[in-house]
Amino acid sequence: MSFTIRKAKKEDMSQVLALINQLAVFEKEPEAVIITVEDLQKDGFGDHPAFICFVAEVNKKVEGTAIVFHRFSTWKGKILHLEDLIVNETMRGMGLGTALLDEVVKYGHSLGVKRINWEVLNWNKPAITLYEKKGAHILHDWNVVHLNEQGIKNYIANL
Repeated sequence: MSFTIRKAKKEDMSQVLALINQLAVFEKEPEAVIITVEDLQKDGFGDHPAFICFVAEVNKKVEGTAIVFHRFSTWKGKILHLEDLIVNETMRGMGLGTALLDEVVKYGHSLGVKRINWEVLNWNKPAITLYEKKGAHILHDWNVVHLNEQGIKNYIANL
């Protein structure tokens, strides 16, 4: 099977959102996605994009995506965060995920970043296996901390 990995275009965002929704179902949070195609187009394109999006295209259809953004580490300097790497469930096991990860690592390397970070659910064994095979280290002694939108509002209200 042949496919192309490329930077996403604005017009791809409806297909990217479909993949995001598919991931939410896979991660057992189907109601968690509130972002829209318009949000993705506004935030990912223009003078100061909040993220960079790569897509895996098969027969002119987006079948996978990797979304990254810039971060800074007080210990390391410039780093890159991989927010999501998603492959359509019907296309898994065909090399798209590996090719997208390869593209993210090449992109990070071209920027001179000192590290690339991402999270993986502890029950997603196929992803963990891929990441470890590629040389990534899973940090089991760290917890991810989120302050959601309501939590932010509550925090501010209590200042």
